[in-house]
Amino acid sequence: MKRFSKLGKNRKKLQRWKRPKGRDNKMRLKRKSYPATVSVGYSSPRKEHGRINGQIPVLVYNIKDLGKLGSDNVAILAKVGAKKKLEIIKFAEEKKIKILNVRNVQGDKNETRN
Repeated sequence: MKRFSKLGKNRKKLQRWKRPKGRDNKMRLKRKSYPATVSVGYSSPRKEHGRINGQIPVLVYNIKDLGKLGSDNVAILAKVGAKKKLEIIKFAEEKKIKILNVRNVQGDKNETRN
C-alpha cells in the first residue's frame, strides 16, 4: 500500500524502514486499514526463501541457459528481443520447461474476433 510509505525516497538505495514513532501515529497504534508494521513472524521459512511455488527461479537469456535448468528450477525470461524470445519459448515447450513471465502460448496467436 502506497499510503503512509515509511520507505523514504523513491530511489531503491535510499529506501530504509523507519519505525513509526509519532505520538498519534496510526501505524504505531496498529489501527485497522493502515499499513502493517514490520514485526517478528512476517518472514517465510528459511527453506522457502527465494522460491516460487517451491521452485528456484532462474533468469534465462538464451537457449543455452534453458538447457542448464534442472527439475527444481523454473525459468524467467530476461529482457530479450522478440525473435530470441520466440525461439526460447518454442524450445521450452519441447522440453516442457515452465516460463513464469510468458502467457499461455496457444492463446496468444492472432485470433480473429467476430
